[in-house]
Amino acid sequence: MGMTPEQFISTWKNAQGGEMPQAQSFLIDFCDMIGVTRPMDGDYKFEYPVRSNTGTDRLDLYKRGAFIIEAKQTRIKSAKKADGQADLLGTADEPDQKSRTSRTWDVLMMNARHQAQDYARILPSAHEAPPFIIVCDVGHCFEIYSDFTGKGRHFDQFPDRQGFRVFMDDLADEKVRDRFKLIWENPHELNPAKHAAKATREIAKALAEVSKRLEAKNYPAEDVALFLMRCLFTMFAEDTELLPKNSFTDLLEHATESPDSFIALISELWRCMNTKSKDDPRGTFCNAIRTHVKYFNGNLFTNAQVFNMSREDIGVLKAAANKDWREVDPSIFGTLLEQALNPSDRASLGAHYTPRAYVERLVNATVIDPLLTEWQNLQGTFGDDKLTPADIIARISGFHQTLCKIRVLDPACGTGNFLYVTLELMKKLEGDVLDVLERWGGQEALRLENFTVDPHQFLGIEKNPRAAAIAELVLWIGYLRWHLKTKGEQPPEPILREFKNIESRDAVLKYTDVAVDGSLQGLSRPVWPEAEYIVGNPPFIGGKDVRAQLGNAYVEALWKVHKTMNDSADFVMYWWDHAAELLTSKNMVLKRFGFITTSSITQDFLRRTVHRHLTNRNPISIIMAISDHPWTKVTRDSAAVRIAMTVAEAGKHEGKLFEVVSENGLDSDDPKINLVEKTGTINSDLTIGVDVTQATKLQSNLGICHDGVKLHGAGFILTHAQAIHLGLGQRSGLEKLIRAYRNGRDLAATPRGVFVVD
Repeated sequence: MGMTPEQFISTWKNAQGGEMPQAQSFLIDFCDMIGVTRPMDGDYKFEYPVRSNTGTDRLDLYKRGAFIIEAKQTRIKSAKKADGQADLLGTADEPDQKSRTSRTWDVLMMNARHQAQDYARILPSAHEAPPFIIVCDVGHCFEIYSDFTGKGRHFDQFPDRQGFRVFMDDLADEKVRDRFKLIWENPHELNPAKHAAKATREIAKALAEVSKRLEAKNYPAEDVALFLMRCLFTMFAEDTELLPKNSFTDLLEHATESPDSFIALISELWRCMNTKSKDDPRGTFCNAIRTHVKYFNGNLFTNAQVFNMSREDIGVLKAAANKDWREVDPSIFGTLLEQALNPSDRASLGAHYTPRAYVERLVNATVIDPLLTEWQNLQGTFGDDKLTPADIIARISGFHQTLCKIRVLDPACGTGNFLYVTLELMKKLEGDVLDVLERWGGQEALRLENFTVDPHQFLGIEKNPRAAAIAELVLWIGYLRWHLKTKGEQPPEPILREFKNIESRDAVLKYTDVAVDGSLQGLSRPVWPEAEYIVGNPPFIGGKDVRAQLGNAYVEALWKVHKTMNDSADFVMYWWDHAAELLTSKNMVLKRFGFITTSSITQDFLRRTVHRHLTNRNPISIIMAISDHPWTKVTRDSAAVRIAMTVAEAGKHEGKLFEVVSENGLDSDDPKINLVEKTGTINSDLTIGVDVTQATKLQSNLGICHDGVKLHGAGFILTHAQAIHLGLGQRSGLEKLIRAYRNGRDLAATPRGVFVVD
């Protein structure tokens, strides 16, 4: 029978001792107390051995697929491990108990975290990095960090900067103990993305129903969209207490009883949210909710239109307000909201979207990995004895200020999922930087940091005005949610700011006029905003389909201003080509770009663009590539869209080429894609090794064989009824022009019974 939480806390709080068995006894009692199996052997044991560059290291406690624990104990002399390695249970000059709030203690905990992260990267090759690392100061606290990617590249404070540190007295809370039990037994259940996707789908479906009802009353679709965006932000503000808790829900409850008051009440609330109080620090008093309201601004609530709604309509809106908007996942919310507002997409709402893990893969390779490498290299200099704490603080502050000036551009941003994921990952890195700054310099150094990573750094170009508006809203919801969760305080007013960082325009063609014959005049290539990183997912239109989908005039103009592009290239390659040119332009600040393209990028018509830039006088290199990767969530009615990912950098560099070797859970919110990695120079066909694309044809083989009949597209395929309608069997000689058609599937399965015009 294990200890009760009270007995465990009483026994171990501020415990003395320094040998490793002391830490092991503590963790065994901890396992008993939370009700999980004790460490035994195999892949769940104390002193787990791993091979490193210096020999054999030992993990204080390891459980495969769950965690690494690095234990230390302050106030005691250090001990030596069996292999002679200094144990992190303490230091020889550790001060007394009050040092646990000192810089010395902070740095010890930080170093223990880095050691655990290093261990995660040298586990046996068959082991994925565990989702958690835990630094344990025996008898005092746990620090919890998570990385659910299985790569162990960047462990973040879990669940956030406010709650990652768990002290002994916190273990009296059953919720805290349950969280530890999940870390031991089902760690991926704690992945916030897993639950957020489900909650976000439910919210989008509720908004879709409201949108459907308003459109049935013949309100303009764009006006309905803006109205619902204001509603959803108000719901988010209420649940995060930017507005008084339940104020909007209570207002809707009142309006349900008295529908005639709906327009007046909502208009009054939104007017107050858009008004800055001149003399009352509490904000503008709002009669609609009978309390003061903060100043939001940001142009979202300027001249806000409100629609007349019936009791039933208001009830549907209230049902949406009752959802927990704190759980919304901005990385997919924009896509689902666009589907909810689009009548043609509503039937498949929530069925087709890109799982967050896929977006993260490209964002990490393009933006986060180079920043993380720079940050880790900087931390590697902290061991220099010549550096004073003031020097280290200056270096950390310098890196943070650089981080807060970096701009990221998505030149086809849609509803902003790439920009939001980049924002969140950069905020996580910023949290790590500020934590290290605090550990080295205390609160004083932290107070001097007047910078923060915020939406103004994330730039977008999007042709669809509604999608552009959603993208800006998604960025703000994501930023505010992160601020409230990590800082535990209200953001400064105005809560929303109009940065105008999302531009609604065409990213690859600019024209000033349309001639009488429909041709486009005043042609030029648009200028993209300056940014250090470009990442995104341009539209997928195949080269053979661009004229049909975009129109003759547009395509002819596109070809005129992009003279180096071949006419058969997919539409997405115009973004790739433009970014590649920027990468080698004089005085350009761009460091990397990464795009999702069609998986046909390895085929000849698309490969020509890539090859041209890899072999230019000022070449670029592909530093990460995946040639065939799933992209959208799979349903019963649809197969997975397949894409390629490419990340490029100026100059000649080797890259990492990944191949998908297994795929599981493609129909879930938590797909598992296993990749194998090769390193070397990546060719234009996304291979490593001999570049077979440069092989020349043998003249001696000319005329020896022919590749036979090819059918390009389905335009000449006829059903039996269509063939009869055209005269087959009635007009003499037509059988020579309309022939029975079979492909491999017709031969291997049930024939379709179709014909083809020869």
